[in-house]
Amino acid sequence: MRGLIQLTLDMFSDAIAPLLVNKKEPTTTVDSVQPAIESVAVKLKTVVPAAPFSPAEPLSSVMRPAAFAHPRSTREARVGHSIVAYEFKRGKRKTIGFSVGVDGLTVSAPRWVPLFEIDKAVQEKASWILKKLSESRERHQKMESSRIEWKDGAMVPFLGEQVIVVIDPRHAYASSKDGSAQLHTDAQALPGVPKLTLHIGLPHDASPERIRDAVQAWLMRQAKRIFEERLNHFAPQLQVRWSKMSLSNAGTRWGSATSDGFIRLNWRLIHLRIAVIDYVVVHELSHLRVMDHSPRFWNTVESIMPDYVTRKKLLKDDSIPRWQ
Repeated sequence: MRGLIQLTLDMFSDAIAPLLVNKKEPTTTVDSVQPAIESVAVKLKTVVPAAPFSPAEPLSSVMRPAAFAHPRSTREARVGHSIVAYEFKRGKRKTIGFSVGVDGLTVSAPRWVPLFEIDKAVQEKASWILKKLSESRERHQKMESSRIEWKDGAMVPFLGEQVIVVIDPRHAYASSKDGSAQLHTDAQALPGVPKLTLHIGLPHDASPERIRDAVQAWLMRQAKRIFEERLNHFAPQLQVRWSKMSLSNAGTRWGSATSDGFIRLNWRLIHLRIAVIDYVVVHELSHLRVMDHSPRFWNTVESIMPDYVTRKKLLKDDSIPRWQ
């Protein structure tokens, strides 16, 4: 029995001895490990074959190109990385014309210009077209986000400030010069709450359409009064005389002027700050001296308004609420 136990201990000592030696004096080297790594790599390669290399798909083929479509489009072109479907018109004109409005791009051309010349002109104006279309889309998105919900407590911009609409069924305003609406400027000033309130003489159950029409009527009266004041202020400085002013509801133009002194101004300018309104007024009055947009015209504008470039940018950046 003792001999059997001794034999077991001897076998255990022989088995553990190499481990004790390796722990005290490591003998493994890079040269001895490298063949083992290479052997494993070969085995893995045979088990899992490498996938064939395929180049990345071009970004232009992965991303869907931006699309601009005019509702009355009759032709389409790839402009840069975008697809532009535009309205095409022929008429009595000498050159190819481009205009970008709320609906999109319109291209007008003389009757004798072949289509391949139209396509070439569109490509030559590619950067301008995409810039204007993007700006128009951005303005439209701003308008959509600022859509007014016509009810008691609605907020409407007036001369760059927010005005709260208050439905007030009292009839005291019916005999006032502003009809059934009156602006109050003494509202309690609270953080984040406009201090101007527009009291509308309508019943509390008035429809959204009636509220909208009442507010619009008041705004248009203010627009006529203020626009005439600003015309009278700047006309003497430009040494011009305007004969008539009317309000417009154009979708893409802020104003226009004729050589006989007839001025049209978009009533929605009343939403914007007075500095921007003044720019449009000076712009149209300057046309009574120069009926184009030549350097002489812009020099005329600058003579009265040295910072007109800044104001012009504000006109583009300011958003007009969507009423419908």
